[in-house]
Amino acid sequence: MAESFVWPVRVYWEDTDAGGVVYHAQYLAFMERARSEWLRALGLHQDALKRDADLVFVVRAMHTEFRAPARLDDQLQVSVTLLQCRGASLVLAQRIERAGVLLVEAQVKIAALTASSFRPRAIPDALLNVFEPLPESP
Repeated sequence: MAESFVWPVRVYWEDTDAGGVVYHAQYLAFMERARSEWLRALGLHQDALKRDADLVFVVRAMHTEFRAPARLDDQLQVSVTLLQCRGASLVLAQRIERAGVLLVEAQVKIAALTASSFRPRAIPDALLNVFEPLPESP
């Protein structure tokens, strides 16, 4: 498996319900931020990809397992691991942990689209090279 990128997240009041537990949809926002920061760490800035390459990445599908709750003021680690890269899509594994305890895990399918038409498109070769070395595809 490829190396994971990890992004720290602190839980604030705005992330929780009245009981101080993270609202389920907020985990998706945490994962989105981690994916954006992962791309940035690879030197890929989403505004530049849209402007210069007419390319955007969008979530096509997500399977999420909620295992344990996060609470107000928790320090979380949100990871992104590239599992697969195909011509027009990526498959990522994401985990949210607190001090090594798994809280949420997801498999996320990302599609490459032409920004101006929102139609599927191939990921440019220059970007495919950024995602290498890739794990073996099943």
